Amino acid sequence: MLNDTDTTRYDNRINKGSRFRKWSRWIHRDLSYFFAGILLVYCVSGVYMNHRDTVNVHHKVKRVAFQESSYPSGMKLSREEANSLVNRYAEGKTYTQHYYPSEDRLKIFIKGGSSLELNQQSGEGFVEILSRRPIVSDMVKLHYNPGRWWTWFSDAFAISMILVVITGFTMMKGRKGFLGRGGILMLIGILVPIFFLLLS
Repeated sequence: MLNDTDTTRYDNRINKGSRFRKWSRWIHRDLSYFFAGILLVYCVSGVYMNHRDTVNVHHKVKRVAFQESSYPSGMKLSREEANSLVNRYAEGKTYTQHYYPSEDRLKIFIKGGSSLELNQQSGEGFVEILSRRPIVSDMVKLHYNPGRWWTWFSDAFAISMILVVITGFTMMKGRKGFLGRGGILMLIGILVPIFFLLLS
């Protein structure tokens, strides 16, 4: 049987627990809203980073084939003739230099990373035009820590995400909280990257 003193202490513990969970919800909610934008940026750019071996994260590549008349075997084009090809098949682009990787295969470098290749024997060629990805390219740069201010912001972001995790533990009590379903889900979440690390 609880006396009045015990009841008061019990009520105080309940009130403190409720206030603590209330503050946890506020912190969890406000930090989540505040960092939602940067978290979305990291997620979108992270998908591109995961596939950077097959997708150019900084440029879009447009490949256009063309057909020229064949050239005499062993003929080497001059700078002016190579520049003429650029003007014809990559209008508006600027020639930089050219060379022959093999006897009848011409490669022309175009300013900005684009290029033109021509098989002089068959006359078959193509132009690869690079154009910058205006949004994704900038987002991907954030993964490479572009400056000191970003380092500090990233540190604040990382610490805030730790707080979001901790407050997430304390928002709920009972079977749905950290000592119930929440704890089980967290354990599974920890095991997933460990599983992939063991496979690698």
